[in-house]
Amino acid sequence: MFLSLGAALAVSLAGVSAVSAASVPAKTTAPKDACSDKKSKFAHDQCESFIHSAPGDEYFGRLKLSYLGINNTFHDEAIRAGAYTTDSNIINKVNFADEALRAWASRYPGDPQLARSYFLAIKMYKKIYTKDAQDKAWNYMNVLVHQFPNTYFGKLEKKDLAIGFTEHYFANAQLCPTPLPSGATLANTSPVPSPQPTPTAKPGAPKVQIIDPPCVKPSPAPTPTAAPSNFPSPAATHKPNS
Repeated sequence: MFLSLGAALAVSLAGVSAVSAASVPAKTTAPKDACSDKKSKFAHDQCESFIHSAPGDEYFGRLKLSYLGINNTFHDEAIRAGAYTTDSNIINKVNFADEALRAWASRYPGDPQLARSYFLAIKMYKKIYTKDAQDKAWNYMNVLVHQFPNTYFGKLEKKDLAIGFTEHYFANAQLCPTPLPSGATLANTSPVPSPQPTPTAKPGAPKVQIIDPPCVKPSPAPTPTAAPSNFPSPAATHKPNS
């Protein structure tokens, strides 16, 4: 009898212990750093770069560009642009590469190869003399300096920002003044449009230089052509044979 009571008590205590153990949450351990076993700082940094890098065979954007394709587009179009450009063909190619760059940065924000691509994008957009392109160059300069400050390209852009950056883009073209007719004076003619003033740079913003493009000559009025007559042509008269 005592043996059976002891066995029952043991079973009961075992059940309570099992319930208590189940009610206690298991200890969670912090995820182990995959690169913690690297002995040198260089090896650790190399390991971190590998973890955050995009695969070499992954493609981005509508044109499915690899990171090498993105870099080559920025580099090649910068050569084609010369000192500056507003060529729509160049701008379209650059915008496709920029779309792929933004998709890449969104998916792999810690990829160290982004620093080089941002640097090439900045050099390209500086050569496109439109307001949108100049604003994008300024934005990427700040992104590169803040996200990759210790890289070679980040240090170069930090130096450029310290020197100062000036945006360059063209103002809207104006019509050329109409030549004065014989005997006319400036008093009775319309004034020549003045160039647009260059805005003053705000604190923390780049300077701006607005370039006045050559004036546009108005198209000559088309010469009116005679409308065809609706009246029938007179019938030919025949002389009687003599």
